[in-house]
Amino acid sequence: MSFAALLCFALILDAVLGEPDEVWSRIPHPAVLMGRAVGWVDRKMNHGKGRIVTGAVALGGLIVVVGGIAWGLAQIGWLVEIVVAAVLLAHRSLVDHVRDVADALVESTEGGRRVVAKIVGRDTATMDDEDIARAAIESAAENFADGVVAPAFWFLIAGLPGIAIYKLVNTADSMIGYRTPRHEAFGKAAARLDDLLNWVPARITAVLIFALNHRPRGWALIRQDAPLHRSPNAGWPEAAMAVSLDVALAGPRSYEGEVRDYPFVNAPGDRDPSANDIDRAVSVLWRAWTGLLVLSFIIAVVW
Repeated sequence: MSFAALLCFALILDAVLGEPDEVWSRIPHPAVLMGRAVGWVDRKMNHGKGRIVTGAVALGGLIVVVGGIAWGLAQIGWLVEIVVAAVLLAHRSLVDHVRDVADALVESTEGGRRVVAKIVGRDTATMDDEDIARAAIESAAENFADGVVAPAFWFLIAGLPGIAIYKLVNTADSMIGYRTPRHEAFGKAAARLDDLLNWVPARITAVLIFALNHRPRGWALIRQDAPLHRSPNAGWPEAAMAVSLDVALAGPRSYEGEVRDYPFVNAPGDRDPSANDIDRAVSVLWRAWTGLLVLSFIIAVVW
């Protein structure tokens, strides 16, 4: 069975089951195990001189191990490949978490702050309703790119080892790929490799969102505003979502008590998004997911 055909089944399985608590409360999720491995090399190897090289070597070693395990699992059979790929996709869990923010925000601002804090890294204690909605919509767009489209893309390219290695690198970037005194050198390889692995998927995500939520002159606006983001990749799905919903995303926000004056993406759009706009973003994600599934099916039939 081709990778594309396997991906179709994995996408559907993930969309139906998501990440059931009754399973992952008993055994660690593979992403959790990857996080523990990254944490271990961070504790054991992130010291002394030459930490750029040490970090690259550590990441390379983890890639070999994770890729080898994934290859071994793939040899068991196509059913294992589908199940493991579905576990490493995150569409259902993403839309559930984003929808939870909308539901909590309808009840109270404080509830919205508490729930959105689970999916964003910025300060949430002083957010107003519009800030909460904006953060949830941005998270929806960015995480659809690196939690769904990018894993699917690398599964199509390299099967189970491809998706597993991508998830490892993405996990490493989220843990050590920061420009902090501790991680700027050690995490540089993870950050750069994550940027590389996400370059094509981020733009595919923007095309999927735009194509299924078309607005006149929309693509020109996406191309114009995507580079405003501090990330070379996250701006594409974020700009596509902003244009599709006609809301302004990004803008000033606070990290660890420090306000950062980021520019707005789709600045002419509505700067006062609400819980209803979060629900609209979830609908956009489902349409984009459907497009991804159809595209995978076409590839499976043609190839």
